[in-house]
Amino acid sequence: MTAGTPALLTVDEAVDALRAALRRRTRVLAGLTGAPAAGKSTLAARLAEAAEACGLRTVVVPMDGFHLAQEVLDARGWGSVKGAPHTFDAAGYVALLRRLRGEPGTVWAPEFDRSLEQAIAGAIEVGPQVQVVITEGNYLLLDGPPWDGVRPLLDLAWYVEAPDELRRQRLIARHEHYGRSRSEATDRALGTDERNAALVRASRGRASAVIRVE
Repeated sequence: MTAGTPALLTVDEAVDALRAALRRRTRVLAGLTGAPAAGKSTLAARLAEAAEACGLRTVVVPMDGFHLAQEVLDARGWGSVKGAPHTFDAAGYVALLRRLRGEPGTVWAPEFDRSLEQAIAGAIEVGPQVQVVITEGNYLLLDGPPWDGVRPLLDLAWYVEAPDELRRQRLIARHEHYGRSRSEATDRALGTDERNAALVRASRGRASAVIRVE
């Protein structure tokens, strides 16, 4: 493997990597990143289920819990670009990962409720018995501050890759599901979302490996 060219990994191999990492630590933090609608959340759930089946106590903590509140975005004129890097509390996310890595007691993490389009504080419990934390989001491998604080806290960082046309179809369907018209959904998917996808794609070379999904 050459620099900047991550290896390809299957789900089974990813679980094996988690088990190997646990031989060196009592808790492993694994990150899944990729462009919008690449399938990160679905893969995170699948990996968590596979890890649990191997006896690894696992919790998924999404980055999306750190979306700024809609009221904040609207007040700053950022509502139309919600999901861009500056519309998250990235420093808060880094602080949570640091706590998950080193704090011995229970840590409570937020989650994002798409039906409300808001983050919900204290929704995910990560108890001291948890061995694997899988975190997923678009910007885990960005190299500018404050996002560059994420990668050093991850034991494993995997880039989730899906065909672009499939991603765009999923994005359009997602936006329609949450109330946008077909035209609005398409504009969003091919506009803000596509710009974010290009930014995320440029971080691919900093991943430990790539997991391709359909």
